[in-house]
Amino acid sequence: MFEPIARKSASGEVYDQIAARVLGGDLAAGASLPSERHLAEAFGVSRPAVREALSRLAHAGLVEVRQGEATSVRDFRTQAGPELLPRLLVRDGRPDWGVVRSVLEARQLIGRQVARLAATRATAETQPRLRESVARLAAGDDPVTLQVAALEFWEHVVDAADSLAFRLIFNSLRNAYEPAMTAMAGVLIVEVGRADLYERLADAIVARDEDGAEHAAGELLDLGTSALTTAIDQAEHGEARNRT
Repeated sequence: MFEPIARKSASGEVYDQIAARVLGGDLAAGASLPSERHLAEAFGVSRPAVREALSRLAHAGLVEVRQGEATSVRDFRTQAGPELLPRLLVRDGRPDWGVVRSVLEARQLIGRQVARLAATRATAETQPRLRESVARLAAGDDPVTLQVAALEFWEHVVDAADSLAFRLIFNSLRNAYEPAMTAMAGVLIVEVGRADLYERLADAIVARDEDGAEHAAGELLDLGTSALTTAIDQAEHGEARNRT
């Protein structure tokens, strides 16, 4: 089940292999892992490296480590946090379209509420930051560069909302999205290319117009969601056709 570690970061490789098997279902919730000694032998690494990996896995909500007992696999759906999203989005080199859809849903719903909250808590620093990001969006034409500017814009919106919970959720969604930024460039141009809508959202936040901010955020995010959903449907259809 496991493979010898070839890279220098032994604990990282142990973590990656076990995490992949837990998330892929090869190691089901409730299953017991071999002892540290047996894992070290299977991976060809030291026991401290295994111990460090197990600690990271426990912190991620993937396993439960109990002193004197076997380490058991946890149900990541009920125990893990959103930091696992980047791993769940792509498995065995292929996107998990169900996870992709769930990220889009979260982005669409949370974005509206973050914008609304930002409108209630905007400070004197909010306006120049948003204006600068809007100016970059208006001046840009490269799809990837525009996405970077759009992420920067949303960073400022989240900062204005001044909510640690929303900030951490945003970080997880951003980390899950960034690796696919280049691949999504052509699709998301319908959203990141609309500097006018970003400007409208910025105006509403600065004016402390909660309803206007929520509506503008929804209109903006709906564009990307619709385009990405269509692309996902086409990709799934193509995969199904190839299987037949």
